[in-house]
Formats: sequence, structure tokens, C-alpha cells
Amino acid sequence: MDSWLIWNLTGGQVHATDATNAARTMLYDIHKGRWSQTICGLFDIPMSMLPEVKDCADDFGTTRPDLFGRPIPITGVAGDQQAATVGQACFEPGMMKSTYGTGCFALLNTGDKPVASTQRLLTTIAYQLDGKPTYALEGSIFIAGAVVQWLRDGLKIIRDAKETQPLAERADPGQQVILVPAFTGLGAPYWSPDSRGAIFGLTRNSGPAELARAALESVGFQTRDLLEAMKADWEPKGETALRVDGGMSASDYAMQFLSDILGAPVDRPKVLETTALGAAWLAGQGPGIYPDQAGFAKDWALDRSFSPAMDDDDRAARYDAWRRAVKATMSL
Repeated sequence: MDSWLIWNLTGGQVHATDATNAARTMLYDIHKGRWSQTICGLFDIPMSMLPEVKDCADDFGTTRPDLFGRPIPITGVAGDQQAATVGQACFEPGMMKSTYGTGCFALLNTGDKPVASTQRLLTTIAYQLDGKPTYALEGSIFIAGAVVQWLRDGLKIIRDAKETQPLAERADPGQQVILVPAFTGLGAPYWSPDSRGAIFGLTRNSGPAELARAALESVGFQTRDLLEAMKADWEPKGETALRVDGGMSASDYAMQFLSDILGAPVDRPKVLETTALGAAWLAGQGPGIYPDQAGFAKDWALDRSFSPAMDDDDRAARYDAWRRAVKATMSL
């Protein structure tokens, strides 16, 4: 997509992509930093047709003058989740960002060394600057914000997404309803496409409030699944810093439960549209319009930090119940 846009914006003068988008084609060797002759050969793809691979902050040419009234330099390109990682200023190994849209995408910065996952996660390029790639482990959740849409459009127990939190707060604390939202299967680290959603722990008193709470909590449980898998692959030095963004991160209830079930702080920035922010910084960093990495990281603004308030034993019991629910769902 990006190379097609660049080609058309520059009037066919530039055929290029960046390292993060190249990695997504499955034709790019992220270890050697070049298109893979072996894989291209297997798929009978002429390497001469592939775009030049550049840094995320680089010279991608200028737009045709007739498009916007004057030529505009194209100086930043990155994949969606990689741009969000940059926008969250996750520049240090061990920093992790999690974007909550319809689904959820979490990336953990692993530094200058790619980590081969044994937990069915993706090894990818987080960003590339000055010819040096920074790698990440990535995990995907199919259903995050979409579970709130299901409450609205499927069950019709809410009319607007903002009603979910006050409804969940009215749930009976004595009930432990668990929703496994495998509406389209389970993503990382399970990769079970045939699984379907299930609800556990229902009683006669279970109602809309308990289902709303279970829906929000399912996102926290799934995020912990990803974090547990990432730590099994690569244990960062010190505590993992988790930064969240995307529409669902605006829910205080969901983010507090996320912190509780992780047993770690969760930081929400003032700017939730971090993909756009990251792309803007990449575009302005090369020409010197915006500050360097250290300056950008310093300017990253915190909206609210959520700290765990759940008892350790309760956290362990809740997560164990979730794991058993997922196992039961996969066996249905």
C-alpha cells in the first residue's frame, strides 16, 4: 500500500517502501535487511519488481506539484502498529505498547537483536532509523473494542460504548462471569481459528451488568496472555513499561482492570492517536523539524497512570480461572 501511494504521489518517480512495511510482505529478510532471494524464488517473484527499502525516516521523494499546489517532501513511512510504537516513544528495550481498537496489537521492544519466538508470537521490526533496525515481539488479539460493539449491536444492552463502564461498575462483585470472546477464533498466543465465544460462571442473577464487566475484563485477560508469552520468549531487564492507546484505552474501568490483572502499571498518554503521532514525528525528524528520539520521548505526555490494586492471590485465582475457561473453549 505504501509503495503504491508513494509511486502515485511522486508521479512514478519513486518506487520505495520502509523496513517495517517490507517486513509485512513476508518476502523481506529482517535479519539481513534485504529482500529474500530464497522466498522470492519460491513464489516466482522477480526481485527487480520490488521497491527499494528505506529507513522509516528517510527521503521518499516529493509529491507532484499539481496535487497539493506545490511539491511536498515525503520523509516518513511506517506500518500502522510500528508507527504507534514510535508515537508511544517506546524506544528502549522492555518498553511495550498495546493498541486497543476493534482488535488489539501489542509490541514489545527487544532492542537491536531479533528474538525468535517459541510462544507463537511474531518477530518483527519495530522501526528502522539510520540504517539500524530495532526489533520487537508482536501479538494480536482479534476481539478488543469489538466486544463492546457486540454488547451494543448483538445483545443490545447498551446504546453507546460509553455506557459500558457505568454498567460494569454495577455488577455483583460476588459473581465471577468470564467471557471468552472468540467470535472469530482466538489470536496469539493460541491461534485457534475454529474456537468460538463462550461464557462461564452464569447464575440466575447474572444480567447485563455482569456481562458488561466480563466483556471489559476479557481484554485485560487477553493482554496478559500476550505479556506472559512475551516474557517466556524474552525477559526484559526490570519492569515492563506498558503504554496503551486506541479508542478502548479511554475506558478507566478497562485500564484499571488491565493494571490489576497484569500486576503492573499501565500508562495512558494524552494523545491516544499515537499512530498518527508516530508518523508525524518520523516525517519531521529527518528534516530536523521535530526533536530527536530523546527529545520526543521527553515530550511524551502522560494522561493517567493506572496502578494495580488487586490482591496477589485474587489476581492469581482470576487469571487461573481465565486460563481454564480458554482451555474449555478450545475443546468445544
